[in-house]
Amino acid sequence: MFSKRTDWKLTPNRFTEVQRELHVAGREVLDLTVSNPTRAGLRYDVESILNALSSREAMDYDPQPRGLANAREAVAAYYREQHFESEINPEALILTTSTSEGYSYVFRLLCNPDDEVLVPKPSYPLFEFLADLQDVKLTPYSLLYDHGWQIDFPSLSRAVNPRTRAVVVVHPNNPTGSYVSTDERAQLNFFCRKYGLALIVDEVFLDYPHDGARRPSFVCNPNVMTFALSGVSKISGLPQMKLAWLAVSGPAPMVAAAMDRLEVIADTYLSMNAPVQLAAATLLAQRQNIQPSLLDRVRMNLVELDGQLAEQKASQRLQVEGGWYAVLRVPVTRSDEDLAIDLLRRALVLVHPGHFYDFPSDGYLILSLLTPSAEFREGARRVFELLKSVE
Repeated sequence: MFSKRTDWKLTPNRFTEVQRELHVAGREVLDLTVSNPTRAGLRYDVESILNALSSREAMDYDPQPRGLANAREAVAAYYREQHFESEINPEALILTTSTSEGYSYVFRLLCNPDDEVLVPKPSYPLFEFLADLQDVKLTPYSLLYDHGWQIDFPSLSRAVNPRTRAVVVVHPNNPTGSYVSTDERAQLNFFCRKYGLALIVDEVFLDYPHDGARRPSFVCNPNVMTFALSGVSKISGLPQMKLAWLAVSGPAPMVAAAMDRLEVIADTYLSMNAPVQLAAATLLAQRQNIQPSLLDRVRMNLVELDGQLAEQKASQRLQVEGGWYAVLRVPVTRSDEDLAIDLLRRALVLVHPGHFYDFPSDGYLILSLLTPSAEFREGARRVFELLKSVE
């Protein structure tokens, strides 16, 4: 009765089963995988946010496939103010409820059934489900670690074939926290021009460089057909507001053709709602409050993590440039999943095993730097205590 595209393995894995067991037993677990900023103890300007959602204009139905003009202008203003992208055109933006929906639009635009998209490895596991739902195949290319993360361009070249339609890059990557460098950007543009591919750039963590130095966006990338995705989920720490977008750039004729087709796709779904669009300027302005406090949290937890790492020799933190996560390289005494389960059972600490993010081998744990600092400190202490006991 059901389609092959939804033929996923739906039974819970061992890691999930242990989490459920502990929850049923009423055991309190320190969560070092926190990804929801609204539940991370951050202070929001609640009154301004709620007032912005009560505009009387929301009573008028004005279906605009690309999104309301004022909302798109608010997004363009964000790029001008935050990233100095003065060339961005609001007419080259498509508003969506999420970056997931944005990926869906782009996959539908670019790919026929069984066409392929190149995706980085390691990275977060969202792509697999999105690709299945759009009948698209994913082909991985590697990120290599050598005093920092780099794109493995030889693996990118080996992965391309006649059915390849696009390259996905995550800027900065989740969970490695690595930005695309200036040289890598030039190589990506050359690679995409050479093979006639589009570039899909996920920039949801762009505003969170740990050193405070601005990294350039891909929203104005004139060299190749480029789709940059972002939204207020990370920019303003408001995932519940469901406001994201696609920014389309590249050679002018290709951009015009892409926008015409994307408009039809968006018009078919019309998923954006009026209250959130009308509140777009206010929601984006919330970044001025949230981003400094969130970055303070991330930096404080990194300092704490490095302090605890300095007291032992077996584990190390891999270099991270931005985002909300840290990657630990730990001794390989068992599979990462077994280690994560052991940490749950014996230390009551929840971390993500590396294989969740397609790390190529065991020996990696992923910790969220968004976790409230007191919980992070104690959770990290328990992690290293258990690791020390099994060395």
